[in-house]
Amino acid sequence: MRAVRIAVLLLLAPLAAFAQDLASFEKRTTVRKLDNGLTIIITERHDAPVFSYATVVNAGSAQESVGITGLAHMFEHMAFKGSDRIGTSDWPAEEKALAKVEETYAAYDRARRQETNRDDAKVAELEKAWRDALAEADKYVVDNEFSQVVDRAGGVGVNAFTAQDITAYFFSLPSNRFELWAFLESERLRHPVFRQFYKERDVVTEERRMRVESDPFGRLEEEFVSAAFVAHPYGLSSGVGWPSDLASFSATDAAAFFKKYYVPSNIVIALVGDVKASDAMPVLEKYFGRLPKAPAPEPLRTVEPPQRAERTVVLRESSQPIYMEGYHRPASTDPNNATYDVISMLLSSGRTSRLYRSLVRDKKIAANAGGGSGYPGEKYPNLFVVQAVPTPGHTPDEDATAIHAELERLKTEDVPADELQSVKTRVKAGLIRELDSNSGLALELASYQTLYGDWRELFREVDRIDKVTAADVKRVATETFVPLNRTVGKLESTRGGAK
Repeated sequence: MRAVRIAVLLLLAPLAAFAQDLASFEKRTTVRKLDNGLTIIITERHDAPVFSYATVVNAGSAQESVGITGLAHMFEHMAFKGSDRIGTSDWPAEEKALAKVEETYAAYDRARRQETNRDDAKVAELEKAWRDALAEADKYVVDNEFSQVVDRAGGVGVNAFTAQDITAYFFSLPSNRFELWAFLESERLRHPVFRQFYKERDVVTEERRMRVESDPFGRLEEEFVSAAFVAHPYGLSSGVGWPSDLASFSATDAAAFFKKYYVPSNIVIALVGDVKASDAMPVLEKYFGRLPKAPAPEPLRTVEPPQRAERTVVLRESSQPIYMEGYHRPASTDPNNATYDVISMLLSSGRTSRLYRSLVRDKKIAANAGGGSGYPGEKYPNLFVVQAVPTPGHTPDEDATAIHAELERLKTEDVPADELQSVKTRVKAGLIRELDSNSGLALELASYQTLYGDWRELFREVDRIDKVTAADVKRVATETFVPLNRTVGKLESTRGGAK
């Protein structure tokens, strides 16, 4: 994740002209905070008559709690279901039908989770009433109306994603459809309707089955992250939720989550492309100014305590073996963040990286090896993770020994000047390519504004990476890569009768 979030020069000029580039970029970028607290960023690029946007909500899986794991992810699936004016054939009737769905579901859910004196016949009766209510509410749904409006207007790339720290929504449109976009996006934030919620909940349940329960690495990853974080919500689930929560939380729960986190003061919208800020701002005020003002949610209280002992989880399955280990590190706002980025590139950037050369090319004990920071999120203290897939005839423990040797090198040997410079150059060049699009830049601007409080951090990180020294690498590696700070995850293969 950090590989996408390191700062970038954004196709502006040679790397040496960094300060001048930032100054010129600022001239084309306008930032406005509306009276309701919504932050809007506009970067003008008039190369083609199109624009892209990204709406980033400062909430993700880390904002979930016991009982509603997976709920943040549901908003990705509900993103473009519409509003009280889009996606319905008769909103007053649908509104009553959806209220009946929630009423019958609450009764059914309470009965089926009854711990004592459960009445199975009553549960079946209540389930039928709920499903009948679902069928009635479905009669008013105009499937995919929101997306069809976007398609007819020439929109492309309608999508969304959920991370531990944020939830993002984005697509692109011709610039002469700007006001239509402002209406559509503000509508779904003004009055979202959680229609077909339980249908989408089933989709997420299937997604969990595919990503976790049917995937050996997914199963290992879930056990690993749960062991690494004993207090912080990063360790609460895999991001798609626990099965029991996916079978229990409701559209009513979703509405409460929305009311708390989807408030203007917790949202950033970035627009990049053929949009003139002076013309766009009155339109944005007109539509997004309708969103009711509300206080930003309180910051998370729980901080992961220092790890005092090495933790190990081992899965034994008839599968390809896997090895992974993680070390706690500070949040991405930490002054040492650029050094962690450099260490990640040294270890994991392509065929010239240290882990690839050692484990894959020279020792031939791994099919691939790599890692990096920002796992499973980056807003809060997180993990620097390294992983490897052993080749046939080799074991996770062999890969672990080779990985530890490379981590020790970082602690005991100065990184040669030419290798360090090569890493810095590849970081910059790679990120320039990453953001060669309006959509990519919009997402990065909104994300940096959300996570760091200033989109300019997109540029400042480049300067910080340039200043990382061999001594910095040695110091941070020595502080971080120690056994007491380590969580290990191993999938040991039982094929061939191995124990």
